[in-house]
Amino acid sequence: MHASSLRRRNAFRCLALSSVILTNIAISSALGSDWARFRGPNGSGVSSDTQPVPTTWSPVENLKWKVELPGPGSSAPIVVGKHVFVTCWSGYGTDRRNPGDQGKLQRHLVCLDRNTGETIWSQPVAPTLPEDEYRGSFAEHGYASHTPVSDGKRIYVYFGKTGALAFDLDGKRLWQTAIGTESDPRGWGSASSPILFGNVLIVTATAECEGLVGLDTETGKELWRQEAAGFNATWGTPVLVPVDDQRTDLVIGVPNEIWGFNPETGKLRWYCEALETDSFCSSVVALEDTVFAIEGRGGGAIAVRAGGKGEVTDSHVVWTDKHSNRIGTPLVYEGRIYFIARGIATCIDAKTGKRVFQSRLEGGAEANQSADREGGSGGGRGNAEGGGGRGGGGGGGGRRSGGGGGFGGDYASAVIADGKLYFVTRTGNMFVMNAGDKFKLLAINRVTDQREDFSATPAISNGQLFIRSSRHAYCIAFESSPAKETE
Repeated sequence: MHASSLRRRNAFRCLALSSVILTNIAISSALGSDWARFRGPNGSGVSSDTQPVPTTWSPVENLKWKVELPGPGSSAPIVVGKHVFVTCWSGYGTDRRNPGDQGKLQRHLVCLDRNTGETIWSQPVAPTLPEDEYRGSFAEHGYASHTPVSDGKRIYVYFGKTGALAFDLDGKRLWQTAIGTESDPRGWGSASSPILFGNVLIVTATAECEGLVGLDTETGKELWRQEAAGFNATWGTPVLVPVDDQRTDLVIGVPNEIWGFNPETGKLRWYCEALETDSFCSSVVALEDTVFAIEGRGGGAIAVRAGGKGEVTDSHVVWTDKHSNRIGTPLVYEGRIYFIARGIATCIDAKTGKRVFQSRLEGGAEANQSADREGGSGGGRGNAEGGGGRGGGGGGGGRRSGGGGGFGGDYASAVIADGKLYFVTRTGNMFVMNAGDKFKLLAINRVTDQREDFSATPAISNGQLFIRSSRHAYCIAFESSPAKETE
C-alpha cells in the first residue's frame, strides 16, 4: 500500500450534521424525457424516448444548431424542459503552451434554448484559489469536468475547490457551499458528478476531501460527510440502486472494492472485494438490484447484488471476469453490457459476464461515413452502520493522457437511444452502432471539420442528441433546414 493513499485518514469518518428529511424518496424527480444528470436517468446512459434519433449527420445534415460556448469543458450537457445547461471555464488554462494567470480563471454555467441554441443566460462563478496548475494529466480535462444535475426546480453544479452551488432556472444563485480544498496526490484533479436522492445533493469530492458529502438541496447545508483514504483514487460517479420499497443503496467503485452506502446518512452498509486496480476512473452501472463495474489498468469486471450488510464478497458477488475497460462507463441494455475502450467495442452477457462480441472500431478519418460492418462474436473503508472499519487504500501510478484524441485518450461514455449506441471520440468522430448481439456499425459522423476536443458524454432528449466540445455545443436532430449557428 502506498503511503500517499492514507494521507490524513486510515478509515471512514462519518459525520451526520443534521437529520435528513426526505421530501421525495426517489432516484430522480426529473420529469418526462429530461436528461437531468450525468448519463441521464440514474446514470444509465439509456434513453427511454420513443422519438427516433438520427443515424447520420454532418455540418449540413441533421444539425439543428451550433453555438459557441464561453470556454472549454469536459462536463456533459444536461436537458431540463426547454433548456440545455452546460459548464465551462475561461481566463486561464485554455492554451497548454501558455496557461496564463490563474487569477483570471472563471467558471460559467450556461443556459441554452434547446430548440434554437440561443443563450438564455450565462452565470460566472469566481474560483476559490489557488487551484491545481494547468499541466500534466489535469490539463486533459481542466476546470469544468463535473456534469450538473437538476431536480426540475434548480440546477446544481460542483466546481471542486470552489464548492457546490445551486441556481434557479432563471440563473439566480441560491447558495454556495465549500466542500474541500485539497488536491489528489497524482495531480489528476476531480471529475465525479453530483447526483440527487430526494432532497439530498450527493457530492463525490474524492480529490478535495477524500469523501462523499450530502447537502440539503434547499439551503446547501451539510447533512452528512463520509471520508476515507480509499476515495483518493476514485473518479467515478455513484449510482442509486433500489433494493426494495424501503431501501435504496448508494454504490460507488473504489480501488479493489465496491462500496454501498445509505444515501440518507452517508453510512457504509456493505462492501465487497472487487477489481484489482490502483484507481477507479469509470462509474458503476445498475440493472435492477445488480451493480456492474468494468475497470482498466488490469482491473477486470464484476457483478454484485446490492442490499447486503457488512462484507458481501462471498454472498452477493454474481460473477467476475477479466474484461478490461478504461475511462468510459459501460451501458446495460436489454440484458447486455456494452463498453468501448482503446477503440474496441465489447458486448458481454449481463447474467454471466461472458463475451457476446468484440470488434475494433475502424475508420473515422472522414466525416459522415455510412457503414454496414459486422463483427464476431480497498482501502480506507471503515465505519459501517453499526460497525467499525479498517484501513488500507489505493495506490500510486498515473493515467496515460491519451494525447490528442486517439482512441486511448477518449473520455466520453457511450449512450443508447432508439436501439442505437452512440460514442464520440476525443477528435469528434461519432460512431453509431446497432445495440444487439452482433456488432454492426451503422455510421461514422462529424459535426465539424474544425479541430475541437470532444471529451463530454452526449445527452439525449425527445429525439435530440446534444454534444459539446471545447468550443461549441451542438444539437443533432431530424431537420430539413440548415443548422442555425449562434456565436
